[in-house]
Parts: sequence; structure tokens; C-alpha cells
Amino acid sequence: MVLNYIWIVFFIVAFVASILRSATGDFTVWSEVMGASFTSAANAFEIALYLTGVLSLWLGLMKIGERAGVIHVFGRLVSPLFSRLFPGVPKDHPAMGSMFMNMSANMLGLDNAATPLGLKAMQELQSVNPQKDRATDAMIMFLVLNASGLCLIPISIMMYRAQAGAANPTDVFLPILVATFMATFVGIVSLCIRQRIRLFDPVLLSWLGGMAAVIGFIVWFFSSLPRETVQLWSGMIANIILFSVIILFILAGIRRRLNMYEAFIEGAKDGFKTAVMIIPYLVAILVAIGMFRASGAMDVLTDAMASVVVWLGFDADWVAALPTAIMKPLSGSGSRGLMVDLMNTYGADSFVARVSASIQGSTDTMFYVLAVYFGSVGVKRTRYAVSYALLADVVGSVSGIIAAYIFFR
Repeated sequence: MVLNYIWIVFFIVAFVASILRSATGDFTVWSEVMGASFTSAANAFEIALYLTGVLSLWLGLMKIGERAGVIHVFGRLVSPLFSRLFPGVPKDHPAMGSMFMNMSANMLGLDNAATPLGLKAMQELQSVNPQKDRATDAMIMFLVLNASGLCLIPISIMMYRAQAGAANPTDVFLPILVATFMATFVGIVSLCIRQRIRLFDPVLLSWLGGMAAVIGFIVWFFSSLPRETVQLWSGMIANIILFSVIILFILAGIRRRLNMYEAFIEGAKDGFKTAVMIIPYLVAILVAIGMFRASGAMDVLTDAMASVVVWLGFDADWVAALPTAIMKPLSGSGSRGLMVDLMNTYGADSFVARVSASIQGSTDTMFYVLAVYFGSVGVKRTRYAVSYALLADVVGSVSGIIAAYIFFR
């Protein structure tokens, strides 16, 4: 419903802005706006076509990892942490495994693969919910962790950058890692305080402290290097991790004597179906955004924001990426469309495009996650889920902007 209103607003504002430009004697605006609609529609299909192979590849590999037992091993490794974050869920409950698989897909940047796993986890959490229309603390913790969207390998964003012609598509890996960690860290800590989970539990403290120490060291180390070296190391680390994940899944499959080809094909089919499903959404949002920008409305908005930022005494180079941050909690496809549009407008390697990518990878689509996940189990009383998910989203966006300055300025 929210996306419906946003979509309508884009078209109405574009129409009004076109009328205002015509009033100044600029009648070319109408041809620019309509030309943008056709160009954007074509770009949307090309993007979806390109992503078909990427999604098929990674969903196929995920299926191998699942059947090879890698996911189960990871589940046992994080069991001490989960048992403390979700004290209301029995340790051996199936929800634990589903939640971990969902978060694993999120961490690998496979957003569309994470959704069905997340819906299954919500159904299993609902089975231990005494009040079926009211969200439990465990549900809220799970939803905020999803909304904060901890992502170790932002595959889709790197692929969008590659498709847009970026010289080094993986150079946003570390900025996104920093931003998404900060969003998740703040989400966990704030919810632990709200739900009266003992933050100073040795196991929980060691996990959070260890993660913070690693991220802090990465930021300190790379911020002290020249810009060219930072981009080189950032891309190299991302590619090593990606390749290592592939090898890990394959070796585990060999050990289990799986028919990995068939497993891969089964997962790849799901990837193909997912890619086809997103075409209408990409066309809808990219056309609306393209016409909105062609009308001049986006320039007016960003110029006004830039003026305010400059008046406050801050650097305004990032302001053009602000619409991505505003759209992010409302619509994943919308914010993705804005990110792609910025890459097409300013160049994939421009600073504003990198800021937008850092924001895009910092968190998940908050309202979409809450609506779909709670709606799937009939929960109407979401309690404090929205406010804490929004807190994580704001922290992620701000951290993404700051991280972009650290790594690209």
C-alpha cells in the first residue's frame, strides 16, 4: 500500500514539475519525460535479465550448501548466541534453524532467497506464541535483525555496479560491511535493553564485542591507507570471501557425496523464477523515477537539501544520494531504482553513486519486512517493532554515508 502511494506521488509530482517548467518556456520537458519512460523501461528489463544469471548461480550454490549440511554446522556455531537473543524459544525448536538459514541468506546478500526462509521462521515462532495476534519478543528481535539486514557479501549491489560499468564493482564491500554492522549492533543492543536481556552475559558480550573489535580494526586499518590501496584491498577481500564460500559449499558436497549438479539446477530454477518475478516491479519503479528525474523534480529536491546542508556547515556532496536513504525503509525496489538511476546519471564510480550503494546495503526494507512477515502469521499488534526497526534503519543510513567518506574521500 505504501509503495502504491509513493508510485502515484512520483507521477503526479513529475506532471506538476513538467507544467511548471513549461510555464517558463521550456517545452522540451514533455519529450524528455516521455523519453525517460521508454528508456527506463528498457533499462529495467536489461537489469533483470543480467540478474537472472547471478540469482540462478547463488541460489543454486545455496541449495548445495543446504544439502551438504553447511547451514546446519553454522547453526550449531551460533546456537550459543541465538539461545540468548531468543530466550523465549526452546533451544531445539525448528525456528532456530529457520532463523539462521534466513540470516545466512541475508548475510550472503541473497535477499530473495532469505524471504521464504524468514516466512517459515515466523510461522514456527508463531507456534510458540500464546497470543496469536500479538508479536512476541522473539518475533520482534527476529524482525529487527532482518530489517537491520546484516550483510557480509552484498552480491546484488556489486552486480548492479558491474552492470553499470564500475571499474571495481566490489569496492563498496567494506563501507557496506561497516554500515550494516552498525545498524545490526544498535538494533541488538537497543532491543536487549528493551527486552531486559542481560547484555553483560559472557557469551553475548563476547560475540558483540568480538564483532565490534573486528569492524573497528577494519575501519582503522583501511582509513589509514591511500585511497587506491583501500579500493584494491576492499575488492580483493570481497572476491576472496566470495570464492571461499563457493569452494566451501563444493567441498562439503563432495564429502557428502551429493549429486551437486542436480542440487544446483534445483536452486538455479528458483533463481530464474525470482528474476522473472522482479521484472514488473523494476519496470514500474524505474519508469516512475525516470520520469520524476526528467521533469526536474529530483533536482529541485536535492538542491533544496544541499542548500540546507551547506547552510548548516556540512559537506553536501552526498546529498544527491539522500533520496535512497528516504526510500530505503519504504521500498526495496524503490531504493534500488534510485541507486541504479544515480549510477546511470552520475556514473557508477562517482562518489554519490558509492554513497547510495553504501546506504542501499546498510539495511533491509523495513516496512516491507514488517508487513510481509507479520502479515504471514496474522499478527496485528506489532508493539514496538516499528520504532526499533526504524532506529536501526536510520543508524545504517548515517553509517553508510560516514563510511563512504572514510573509504572514498
